[in-house]
Amino acid sequence: MPLKAVEARRLYRQIADQLVTLIRRGEFQPGARLPAERDLARQLRVSRPSVREALIALEVEGYVEVRVGAGVFVKNRDRVAAGRVALPPDSGPFELIQARRVIESECAALAARNATPTQIRQLKSALTSMSRDHRRNVVPLAGDRLFHERIGAASANSAMAMLVNTLWVQRTGPLFLRLEHHFDTPALWTAAISEHEAVLAAIERHDASGARAAMKRHLNRAAMRFKRSFGK
Repeated sequence: MPLKAVEARRLYRQIADQLVTLIRRGEFQPGARLPAERDLARQLRVSRPSVREALIALEVEGYVEVRVGAGVFVKNRDRVAAGRVALPPDSGPFELIQARRVIESECAALAARNATPTQIRQLKSALTSMSRDHRRNVVPLAGDRLFHERIGAASANSAMAMLVNTLWVQRTGPLFLRLEHHFDTPALWTAAISEHEAVLAAIERHDASGARAAMKRHLNRAAMRFKRSFGK
């Protein structure tokens, strides 16, 4: 018999598709609150971050509304049809943070060994840009991206720098930005800037192990900031 192409689907997409099927069947009516993340994770035998990624995908696609502190609610079907958005095949936000933790921690260690005085000045400039935008109540994403990409460049490894740039393309994709939107506060960015300062300080003193640890700590804390419960 003819063979069919194998479809490789990300775990969060498989979870999201199951939930869409239940919504379309009427198992969850418009206005209904979906089960809590922990309950969905237990029933599906997956991690809570994977469930959260699926819920964010459904929100971007227009099936549900996420209300932090209240839960996740099914939208009216007419609103779904009008607001449906096709997602690019990005990695889930928590998968992305995990990959960045591996790659960027080593980049930071290499940058501590190899960064030139000019590159260190460029890192300081990017951090200054972040702080300036933050004071002006502007989300400092441009400076954030520049800081991380300049660490990749300072690693003196072009392959690592390319990986950092590629990961940042997905970091600014719809899934990650929507998740970040729910938890984006001035306090979040104050903490993030402080963590960036620790990374820069280790690079400036050429402390490879310190730079690696500081970057891991920053990305671990970034993940934790996005895990606050959607529900009560």
